[in-house]
Amino acid sequence: MEGRIHSFESLGTVDGPGVRYVIFMQGCSLKCKYCQNRDTWSLNSGATYTVNEVVEKILRYKNYISKTGGVTISGGEPLLQAKFLIELFKELKKHNIHTCIDTSGSFDLTNDIKELISLTDLFLLDIKCINDQKCIDLTGVSNKKELAFANFLSSINKPIWIRQVLVPGITDNPDDLTTLKHFISNLKTVEKVEILPYHDLGKFKWENLECPYELEGYRTATNKDVQKAKEILEL
Repeated sequence: MEGRIHSFESLGTVDGPGVRYVIFMQGCSLKCKYCQNRDTWSLNSGATYTVNEVVEKILRYKNYISKTGGVTISGGEPLLQAKFLIELFKELKKHNIHTCIDTSGSFDLTNDIKELISLTDLFLLDIKCINDQKCIDLTGVSNKKELAFANFLSSINKPIWIRQVLVPGITDNPDDLTTLKHFISNLKTVEKVEILPYHDLGKFKWENLECPYELEGYRTATNKDVQKAKEILEL
């Protein structure tokens, strides 16, 4: 079993609890205008690795990640390569390594997805925008599947961290944030809510690929923007 991977980060500290080994999978089914990893979209780029090769890389850092951290799969969109991750997580469980997936959740709940969910200890769930029309404009897809995904995780008592990228003029609308607050309040397994301020540090990746930067002209989010959103969400 092989997976297509964009890159690795050996000692990550912002993608789940503790110190984590982060794997950025190649390929994405969304087209988020604020994406900081534009170079991960293509399904045919990156490099291929076997499950054993990836496990070998991870185990080199087991002493650093095994106590309070673990392994986080990000991307791109990890769930596009569910079969590979099922086999990888089965191996990691043999070593008692905590598993986490950072995902949009915009997928049908197939048998493969459900099996992968069962092997995952924590989900970092990116709610792109609670307003469906804005979500479609921002990402190219509806939010219906990601919201259903969140409800399913809650129904089976799977721990969730909710993430919301705050883009001034798009995802910072007070009414939308209030709707998001109500949605989150109905999920029983949310352990944390993170407001991620939009920035344009990944703009150069779009330019390197000769792609127009979709949020040209939008300002980056300030600490004041984040604080206002937190107040509405009652964080």
